[in-house]
Amino acid sequence: MRKIISLNSDWLFGKEAPGSGEMQQVNIPHCWNSEDGQDGGNDYYRGTCYYVKRIAKSELPEGKEVYLEFRGTNSSATVTVNGKEMATHHGGYSTWRVSITDVLQDENEIVVAVDNAPNETVYPQMADFTFYGGMYRDVYAIGVEDAHFDLDYYGAPGIKVTPELARIVKDAAIPEKEAAKVEIEVFANAKAEGKTYHYEIQDAQGNVVACEDSTQKKVALDIPEVIRWHGRKNPYLYRAVVVMREGEAELDKVETAFGCRTFEIDPERGFFLNGQSYPLRGVSRHQDRQGIGNALLPEHHEEDIDLIMEVGATTIRLAHYQHDQYFYDLCDQKGLVIWAEIPFISKFMETGYDNTISQMTELVTQNYNHPSIVVWGLSNEITMQGKSDAALLKNHNDLNDLCHKMDPTRLTTMAIVSMCSQDDPYIKIPDTVSWNHYFGWYGGDTSMNGPWMDDFHKKYPNLPVGVSEYGCEALNWHTSNPKQGDYTEEYQAYYHEELIKQLFTRDYLWATHVWNMFDFGADARAEGGENGQNHKGLITFDRKYKKDAFYAYKAWLSEDPFVHICGKRYVDRVEEVTRVTVYSNLSKVELLVNGKSLGVKESSEHFFYFEVPNVGESNIVAVAGDCSDESFLRKVEEPNPDYVLKEVGAILNWFDIKEIEGRLSINDTIGDVMKSFRGKMILMCFAMKLMREMKKNNPGSGGKNRAAGFEMSGPMLQMLNGFTILRAVNMGGGMGLKVSKEELLALNSKLNRVKRK
Repeated sequence: MRKIISLNSDWLFGKEAPGSGEMQQVNIPHCWNSEDGQDGGNDYYRGTCYYVKRIAKSELPEGKEVYLEFRGTNSSATVTVNGKEMATHHGGYSTWRVSITDVLQDENEIVVAVDNAPNETVYPQMADFTFYGGMYRDVYAIGVEDAHFDLDYYGAPGIKVTPELARIVKDAAIPEKEAAKVEIEVFANAKAEGKTYHYEIQDAQGNVVACEDSTQKKVALDIPEVIRWHGRKNPYLYRAVVVMREGEAELDKVETAFGCRTFEIDPERGFFLNGQSYPLRGVSRHQDRQGIGNALLPEHHEEDIDLIMEVGATTIRLAHYQHDQYFYDLCDQKGLVIWAEIPFISKFMETGYDNTISQMTELVTQNYNHPSIVVWGLSNEITMQGKSDAALLKNHNDLNDLCHKMDPTRLTTMAIVSMCSQDDPYIKIPDTVSWNHYFGWYGGDTSMNGPWMDDFHKKYPNLPVGVSEYGCEALNWHTSNPKQGDYTEEYQAYYHEELIKQLFTRDYLWATHVWNMFDFGADARAEGGENGQNHKGLITFDRKYKKDAFYAYKAWLSEDPFVHICGKRYVDRVEEVTRVTVYSNLSKVELLVNGKSLGVKESSEHFFYFEVPNVGESNIVAVAGDCSDESFLRKVEEPNPDYVLKEVGAILNWFDIKEIEGRLSINDTIGDVMKSFRGKMILMCFAMKLMREMKKNNPGSGGKNRAAGFEMSGPMLQMLNGFTILRAVNMGGGMGLKVSKEELLALNSKLNRVKRK
């Protein structure tokens, strides 16, 4: 019978090949970019590192064959055992295995060379997150008999379960009951021919509800009175267990949880689960953690799922790669509906075609049995560098066909970058689409989001459409006059209030996913005052602080009564009367200031606004039903400088810029500057100089205007209109844009001579 042991402990790790450099002892999971991949500068170590484990054969599991199983090694890995190279795997987020039977000795040395260096054949290579290197998920040794369930096919579990729901009538005198026909297929090696298989299905309590013995590798069993997996309302799971036998001897066993459910995505009415409307409103998730990188433990996954459950989400987009099997299991158990995808992202590489096929094959085969997954994601923002071409179309068509061939029970989707043309032919390839829109953060304003989706829906009424990314960044900066691009918690809260009202009231949107549930590592980023991170999360990178926007979603999505006062970190305020915002999923909120009621407000939108006299020190209490929350305000004469954004490594901060009333400055948006003819000419001359420098510094751009591989096309330039000149330059620093303090001050001086229109 199969035996599995953990090999997580007692590895040696180093950046030099074994024997040529010093190594340190580590345990798995391990990530070598847990610090330099999160501190900014885009200079984290990308290269080859080595993991070495010495182990006696007697310490390995007994079996005629022994396999090593790796749950995640980013990005490529080569295994050598006792000096013999055994296998190489390309793809940093999936399970893979290698047989080491033939080279085992009494004493063994296992060397795993893991490489996250740039590689034009392996995805991802360009994206807004850190490509952490490491052997960052569990490692196991598996011992099996000569005859065993398949361990060699794309890291798959060796068992595939496909439920089909139907109504059956066994006796006309008995009321009709719902049943499920469950097809169970197993995959075994050549030496398993002629063996017998015992199939059984167990309910959630472990009781056997159906069983059969067969020599066939595929059977269909009936569950006579099935309980459906129905999302958060009832995430009911069955378990399929299959034992391989020879006579009375049990040779091997595989098992998996599964759920019985149907779903439909209607282009007009949205998502339906088991025939009932079930709006998918939720979040996206990156797996990394502050100071940990990707080397997560079970308790980290559990904390993440609990926080996502608390906010009330019904869906998660697990971006931008295959996540840990443990997390998919948690999604099954909690009833969250999942979008699963591969890291085919941002930069299309013809040389990466084979890798997209292998990564998609791994994603589907390893995750087929999870009832939580409803769509396979083909790609993300893959036209970032320009419109699609023949090679990109072929790659997507082949991926789409592969998904449908391997799994006809699910649909396909993809996330499209905002500036992609609505008429680009690649949009028509998958069954559904979603858009990454940031109107109100990256250009435009918040009011543009809903109408844009309406226009697309009107143009393509039969293509289900959703929103795969939307959000804005917030750190511990504060203001009573929030503006786009200020990185304050108050603007993020306002932004999400507006987006919630626009997106959640459009039933045709098949799914909406906030970007992002948690702040995450993006070492190339240099903005917001804390470099090396993307701060669009509803919760901070360390999971310690829920930003106010978290509670805006909780107010709309959660059924657990609560009330929350916003702005708890914004204590010192200068205005005589200040606005206090309260979120609650109850319909009425009363606000008390120093024990005195300011009245009761009602709102069907769950957002409540109170004008509060700001005198001395004020204790604020919000009451909704049996719930209450407290906050504190203090009147000050001068703004607290700790609340003002300070860019780390910025050439200038906004408050260092000379401004003249009625005149332009580099604190104005590009769009506002372009309204003035003189301002437009000044800015265009400045931009042309920068473009010449970027071409000079990026000789491989083919004459196009590029920065860090991004084509500065018309649509991208349009998006820049919402940025202040200073913000655009500061952000450009993360893309290799070099502008001196003197150049910026000279530009500001020129703009100061131009009247603002």
